[in-house]
Amino acid sequence: MKKLFLTLSVCLGIIVLAACGNSGVDEDTLVVGASNVPHAEILEEAKPILEEKGIKLEVETFQDYVLPNKALANGEIDANYFQHIPYLKSQMEKNENYSFANAGGIHIEPIGVYSQEYDSLGKLPEGAEIIMSNSVADHGRMLSLLEKEGLIKLKDGIEKTEATVDDIVENSKNLEFRTDVEAGLLPKVYKNGEGDAVLINTNYAIDAGLDPKKDAIALEGSDSPYVNIIAVNKGDEDNEQIQTLVEVLRSEEIQTFIKEEYNGSVVPVSE
Repeated sequence: MKKLFLTLSVCLGIIVLAACGNSGVDEDTLVVGASNVPHAEILEEAKPILEEKGIKLEVETFQDYVLPNKALANGEIDANYFQHIPYLKSQMEKNENYSFANAGGIHIEPIGVYSQEYDSLGKLPEGAEIIMSNSVADHGRMLSLLEKEGLIKLKDGIEKTEATVDDIVENSKNLEFRTDVEAGLLPKVYKNGEGDAVLINTNYAIDAGLDPKKDAIALEGSDSPYVNIIAVNKGDEDNEQIQTLVEVLRSEEIQTFIKEEYNGSVVPVSE
C-alpha cells in the first residue's frame, strides 16, 4: 500500500509539474504569430540576434487579422506581431475571453490609397467608389487620411480612431464607400480594377508586390498613431524573453534593416 501511495504521489507530482510547465512563455523558445510581410520578415532578421541571447524564435505566419489573436488567447503562440493598438482594443472589446497587453511598439505601416485609373485623389470623379476593408478598427484611420486630403470632413469632436462612414458630415464629391472586403483581399480588388480607389494596408500591399511609395496616390504620414505592436497575454508583458524580443526589434540593427528593406514604406519606432 505504501508503494502504491508513493507511485500515485510521484505521478500526481509529474502531472502538476507538466501543468505548470505549460503556462506562460517558454524559457528558451518563443513562438510568435505574424503576418507574412513585413512582420515575419522582420522577425526572421531578428532570429540570429535572439539566438545569441539564448532564445530560439519560431515564427508562425497568418494570412488574416482574426486567427493570430485566437491563437494567442488559446495559448498556441506566446505573442503576435501584426496589429496596431486600436485594433487590439477593438478585439478585446468584442471578445470577452481576450485579455491581452501591449508589450511594445515596433513600427508603423502608413496606409495608402491606390487607383488603377487616377493618379491623384483630386482627380477622382463625382460619385467615385472608395473601397475599404471590413475591419471597422481601420475605418477611422482611412477616413482621417481622406479628410486630411480634403475629400471629406468628419464630425467635429469625434475621436478619429473610432470614426466610421456614418460620421462623415461633408462629402463634396458624393463619394460612395464600400466596406465589405476582407483586408487581405484588397490588393486583388485593386488589381481587378474594382472601384475608383482602394485603401490598402501596407503589409498586404507589399506582400502583393506593390510599392506604397511609388504606387499609392496618397500615403498616410509617418506621424500615424497606428503603431504595430508585440501583443501578449496579460501578465506576459514583463516576461524577460518578451522584453528581450522587443529590445531586439527596437535595436539599431533591426531598425536599420527596416529602413533599408522597405525604403520608407515601413517606419520603425523606438518606444
